Amino acid sequence: MENIKTQRNVAWRVDLRNSMKPKQRTEIPRVAMTELAPEIRCRNSAEVNLGLTAAEAMREAQRCLDCANPTCMNGCPVEVRIPDFIKNIERGNFAEAYRLIRETSALPAVCGRVCPQEKQCEAHCIHLKMKKEAVAIGYLERFAADHANSNPDIPSAYEQSKDLRNLSAQKSKGSIAVAGSGPAGLSFAGEMAQRGYQVTVFEALHEIGGVLKYGIPVFRLPNEIIDIEINNLKKSGVKFVTNCIVGKTITLEDIKKQGFAGMFAGSGAGLPRFMNIRGENLNGVMSSNEYLTRVNLMNAADSDADTPVIIGKNVAIIGGGNTALDSVRTARRLGAERALIVYRRSEGEMPARAEEIKHAKEEGVEFMTLRNPIEYTGNDKGQVKQMLLQVMELGTPDASGRRSPVAVEGETESIDVDEVIVSVGVSANPLIPSSIQGLTTTKWGTVVVNEETMQTDIPMIFAGGDIVRGGATVILAMGDGRRAAAAMDKWLSEN
Repeated sequence: MENIKTQRNVAWRVDLRNSMKPKQRTEIPRVAMTELAPEIRCRNSAEVNLGLTAAEAMREAQRCLDCANPTCMNGCPVEVRIPDFIKNIERGNFAEAYRLIRETSALPAVCGRVCPQEKQCEAHCIHLKMKKEAVAIGYLERFAADHANSNPDIPSAYEQSKDLRNLSAQKSKGSIAVAGSGPAGLSFAGEMAQRGYQVTVFEALHEIGGVLKYGIPVFRLPNEIIDIEINNLKKSGVKFVTNCIVGKTITLEDIKKQGFAGMFAGSGAGLPRFMNIRGENLNGVMSSNEYLTRVNLMNAADSDADTPVIIGKNVAIIGGGNTALDSVRTARRLGAERALIVYRRSEGEMPARAEEIKHAKEEGVEFMTLRNPIEYTGNDKGQVKQMLLQVMELGTPDASGRRSPVAVEGETESIDVDEVIVSVGVSANPLIPSSIQGLTTTKWGTVVVNEETMQTDIPMIFAGGDIVRGGATVILAMGDGRRAAAAMDKWLSEN
């Protein structure tokens, strides 16, 4: 009822929009999302970005020029019909906007929050060629999803219509297994359910969501948002089994015996990397994987927990990606008096999102760029107490195009620390490759697939996400899952 009222209240705006010319649209300033104040948020776990109001979303949607050749879609790995959903927000038809997004994206509320739109869809926005700010596609995707999720009849209606379309197909298509409930696995599961298969997702941990749950702090992606998206998948028929490790608890032979016609491996990149420097085995030095998993999933920030995490006062995070920023902002919220990002390149080379860097600075995080740790020292109890940093400078560009960091001979400095979080990358989870004979892997431990179909050397097994890429964004993993689903459906129909 409230949605109907909203559409009536803004009906007068529709006529105004229909008369707007492209030049008028380009002159509308990009919306600024309301945020929780830094002095409040840096001491609690509340979500920082507070979303758009209906009026803000409709105003931002007016900026879309509805291009004849929507280049923004070129930057979307799951091929969301971006102009179409945005125009429905402009009209006030929020339910239709949600339906259009869900056609290709299983996790719109998640993607609207954590995907790097500024490097993907928004990077292709025509506004940039006119020296204007890109349309806030990510904000609008989040708005459509949040609006639908706060009005349960909208996603329910979507699932019911989808189920009716696939009713006959569900009687004839088989069962599919999925290893891992991260973004790749969830995207694949949603696609296969929509195509009429019975899908069962096996998750090694006690919570569903994979890296979405253990790797991303709740102040950036609240657990309830993930749970809503998972419940939407459950409504479409996807089944979930927790505390089950594919390759250990259940083998490939078990999966075959249970009648599964195919399997998708989306077990992620759970193997942390270290720098192999002196003192890295001291107490208080850990990987960002361990740190975030223990805090996010095991309540380790509570001193009464079975295995509480160290609450450092002088905390250094080594790295410059989103995981490093998530770790340092978590440390601030746990009480760190001094929280540092130590990065061997300059801030301009940081792979983290600009929004993450902005938020971290507002929350009191210090950035020590052009520095690289070369040694940690500890006290007589084996606890880290200091790190030795090598001063760096930027040299010639490396293979990725970024300027390579080069040590400045003879220049070092020491910093007092009582906790160090190493966030210099991850490797693919080795469990599935090591337990299933016949899977070809690279020298980095990632599974080799046909890049177009995501099929492995074992025909019934398809794979995607970090187990193939070694570390990627949520939306790229989802794109892998979607592509694998289309290919597996085709393969099963032909065999």
